[in-house]
Amino acid sequence: MLAAASLLPVGSASADPEPPAGGPGAELVPGVPLDMLQLAPADTADQALPPKVYEPSAEEDAVEPKDAPDATRDLVEYVTPMDALGGVKCSDEDGPHQREVERWLGRKADGEQSAADCRAIRRFQVKHRIKPAIGFAGPVTWATMRLESARKNPNAAGKCPVRAYRVACVDLDRQIAWVQTGRKVVFRPVSVRSGRKGYGTRTGWHRVYWRHKNHVSSLYNSPMPYAQFFDGGQAFHGVYGSIFTEVGSMGCVNMRLDDARALWKLLKKGDRVYVWGHRTEG
Repeated sequence: MLAAASLLPVGSASADPEPPAGGPGAELVPGVPLDMLQLAPADTADQALPPKVYEPSAEEDAVEPKDAPDATRDLVEYVTPMDALGGVKCSDEDGPHQREVERWLGRKADGEQSAADCRAIRRFQVKHRIKPAIGFAGPVTWATMRLESARKNPNAAGKCPVRAYRVACVDLDRQIAWVQTGRKVVFRPVSVRSGRKGYGTRTGWHRVYWRHKNHVSSLYNSPMPYAQFFDGGQAFHGVYGSIFTEVGSMGCVNMRLDDARALWKLLKKGDRVYVWGHRTEG
């Protein structure tokens, strides 16, 4: 439990420091590291440079991003071709998250699939509607387990600072995000996908500085619906595919479209964002 003193009003002498430069007006030059003392750039230019900021017209803001395909709402575990095509009911393959899944289920965490392991994993998959429920310990199953562990009290470890104002918390270790005001969770934890190796989502304090509902990346020409930029080119935004991949984003905090839409309705310009940890996948 954090001390009551950590509930600080905005603007108090002990309040959190302002986020580092990275929003509009920051002196950022492509190919040059943000910190000149670094031996090598910590961020590529696309992560550091903020997007062009402007005030969307009422007509533009009235347009809702297109819906994601219904299939993206399903929890689909991509399995080995032999299992996918062979009508297998219980996989004997070691999944990429075999050891973590075994540990979560309270089984011997040896990283080797057994018939009993498969049955236990399959029961979890059936309960949480993960398809196909054949006991393969893949990224969807592991992400669902991490999310389930966080549902009751995502900040049980106290890693996201408790403040009197609203804080969007991004846990890179568990690949989840939520929003809290004081100790009250006002946006339930959801799964996210953060930056891959070499494109890591920057940790520390940030602030939402621009919101653009129908943003399209000028670098990758890809839609970023419900984008809420909090540091340079990094933002919360929805995606139209699966976020449960072994490889991360290019630095943004990717969300399932429905979750990004719900977060858009809650956060406002100026809200604080706190990011910590690191993504263990690629």
